[in-house]
Amino acid sequence: MSYLKGFVIIITCWLNSVNAETIFDQTRNRTIPIEITFPHNIESCSTESKCPVAFLSAGYGISHLQYTFLSQQFNQLGYLVIAVGHELPGDPALSVSGHLYATRSENWSRGAETLDFLQVSLSQRFKQYNFDELILIGHSNGGDISAWLANENKSYIQRIITLDHRRVPLPRNSDLRILSIRASDFPADTGVLPTGIEQEKYGSCVVKIPNAKHNDIADFGPVWLKEKINVLIKSHLSGQSCSELIKA
Repeated sequence: MSYLKGFVIIITCWLNSVNAETIFDQTRNRTIPIEITFPHNIESCSTESKCPVAFLSAGYGISHLQYTFLSQQFNQLGYLVIAVGHELPGDPALSVSGHLYATRSENWSRGAETLDFLQVSLSQRFKQYNFDELILIGHSNGGDISAWLANENKSYIQRIITLDHRRVPLPRNSDLRILSIRASDFPADTGVLPTGIEQEKYGSCVVKIPNAKHNDIADFGPVWLKEKINVLIKSHLSGQSCSELIKA
């Protein structure tokens, strides 16, 4: 199936290297709100030397525009960031009862399909950026969406970072670089996070931040928490080991 047949861009805002848009996926009759922020070294990005890309997925009930503390750091590190709004007014509400893995799977599958669509469509537009080695980063339900897509073994996913996602198991795959940053107030479901043995086997990493709250992982959260998350992410991207991240 060709995604490009249903690819329409409506530009709604441009300000200081921030591009807020909606993209229409005709095959699903779905409008996708996104915010694009550009790397600080934009002049060095070319088709011959492509700059990296991160897809940022918001937590449920939080705007995709409320994670600028993350997008700004990724921009400083040379990344093009695509922040994605997954929830539309006509979507079913996220279930809060029953077997949540089963009742929420439609939401995660839909979100994963959105990310897959954006990877294809935006790579045609931004040829000076590397959409073949993506980083997926997501908070809470956005992390579940990212993990769902990563479990589909897409060759274009290089790394996944989740911020206190709780439902979808992370891939057990040594070809993916995986970091999961955890808050302290809610546990993840059984089997979601790799065990210590699995972390060693697959090279993944789970880091818990003491006194961090799940609902504070956004722009409106405390400064110390946002700074701590950014330190962990930057250290992870620079190649520091899991034991070094835990001590950071």
